[in-house]
Amino acid sequence: MRCPICKRPSESSPQNRFRPFCSERCQLVDLGMWAGENYRVEGGKQDDREHPDDRHDLTPSSAPRREDDDH
Repeated sequence: MRCPICKRPSESSPQNRFRPFCSERCQLVDLGMWAGENYRVEGGKQDDREHPDDRHDLTPSSAPRREDDDH
């Protein structure tokens, strides 16, 4: 197997704690690429809403009912 960052051979056995990378350096370079938003996962635009209860555009009668509302 080749390291996805530097393309050098990388040990794929469980003894390589950095796999699929060849070293900690390459693992951290990859993490930095994700953190810097250099990689993207394909998909459509998603709303930033974290949970349906966070929606402010719902009126009380149209809001989803939660199971614990009866208690």
